[in-house]
Amino acid sequence: MKVLVPVKRVIDYNVKPRVKMDGTGVDLANVKMSMNPFDEIAVEEAIRLKEKGVATEVVVVSIGPAKAQETCRTALAMGADRAILIQTPDDVGSTVEPLAVAKLLKAVADEEQPGLVILGKQAIDDDSNQTGQMLAALMGRPQGTFASKVEVSGDTVTVTREVDGGLETVALAIPAIVTTDLRLNEPRYASLPNIMKAKSKPLAAKTPADYGVDIAPRLETLKVSEPPKRSAGIKVADVDELVAKLKALGVAA
Repeated sequence: MKVLVPVKRVIDYNVKPRVKMDGTGVDLANVKMSMNPFDEIAVEEAIRLKEKGVATEVVVVSIGPAKAQETCRTALAMGADRAILIQTPDDVGSTVEPLAVAKLLKAVADEEQPGLVILGKQAIDDDSNQTGQMLAALMGRPQGTFASKVEVSGDTVTVTREVDGGLETVALAIPAIVTTDLRLNEPRYASLPNIMKAKSKPLAAKTPADYGVDIAPRLETLKVSEPPKRSAGIKVADVDELVAKLKALGVAA
């Protein structure tokens, strides 16, 4: 069984984003970029399925500018077999919307015919949480979102998913779509030998036009601004003063 894993290049989660002076978006100049953390979990899960003998090949696909090759190579160093980069112009590389991404992934999946598509439940840059669900709808495949556990048995994948009320377990007929949650696994670090090997693994370069998909934005960003700064608290000298202030606010009885 082949497993397809989409990965996205985003601002590293340790970096605090800076808003452009003109408020048109986030400043990406000289900012450290890395693989979306949820996608790292998806790559790790696919590799584990291969190590168990369930999967025969792990293919990663990324949609973004030329620099997204680094993200693909990271996944290859973790243990993926080959990669596909659908290269977009730099000026739209950060604005490919979820529906366009889902259409591109459907086109790739139609070519590759994977038994499973495992992707992060959301990207930490836009937090849309839409691509997996849209892909499942476009392909007419069953979906298991927010997965905290994935087990494959024969032609069925059992997904334990995190919901507001606790955990829900669903059984999906393969081929299926699975989106990963944080508790699914802990991604491995790529070793130096594997990083070197990743340089020689196949990485195919494509464009959206190769798949006949229009990636022009349908949404317009009017303004991007930082959240308001939290106001300073009030210091009190003792408990009596604290109680008095709480009473004045109507908090204490």
